[in-house]
Amino acid sequence: MTPPLEWYLLFSAALFTIGLVGVLVRRHVLVIFMSVELMLNACNVALVAFGRHLDTLTGQNFVVFVVTVAAAEAAVGLGIILSLARHKDTVDVGEMDILKQ
Repeated sequence: MTPPLEWYLLFSAALFTIGLVGVLVRRHVLVIFMSVELMLNACNVALVAFGRHLDTLTGQNFVVFVVTVAAAEAAVGLGIILSLARHKDTVDVGEMDILKQ
C-alpha cells in the first residue's frame, strides 16, 4: 500500500519551506545556494508524486529536465561563487557589492 498523495505534497511543502527560509534568513552564499537546490528538490518530489498519482511519466520527464537544469546551475553558480570569493575574500552576501559602481 502506497502512502496517499497528500503525504508527499506535505513533505514537498516542508522541504520547500525549509529552503525558502534558508534563502531569506541566511547570508552565506553557499548556504543560500544549497537552499535553492533544496527548493528544486522539493519541486521534484511534488512532480513525481503527481506523476505517480496520475499514472503518467510526465512528472518523471519534468524531473529529468529540472535535474539537468540544476546541474548546469550548480556548475555555473559554484564557478561564480568561487570567483567572487577569490576577488572579495568573503562569501557573505552583504559584502558582495562587486556589481555596484
